[in-house]
Amino acid sequence: MSDITASELKDRQAKGEDLNILDVREEWEFEEENMGAKLIPLNSLPTRLGEIEDWKGKEVIVHCRSGKRSAQAQKYMQAQGFSNVRNLEGGIMAWSEA
Repeated sequence: MSDITASELKDRQAKGEDLNILDVREEWEFEEENMGAKLIPLNSLPTRLGEIEDWKGKEVIVHCRSGKRSAQAQKYMQAQGFSNVRNLEGGIMAWSEA
């Protein structure tokens, strides 16, 4: 599955779509700015994956600050059986500017 652009995500949020968005930044980053996503920091993902087990067959949009950590999370989640994981291109920085 292809990655998702900030403008595509903003459009879908504006339409009120029910999206599964995972934020893999650290807690302090989430507190500074967030888009209402579920927070599981990248280093906690292996032990907390069960919290999003019900997202396995659904589209999951994963993001971080710039897109690097979320790309790692995307690869890890795909290896764990999540079949539709999309990385937010440019992360929350791009989303904030879209």
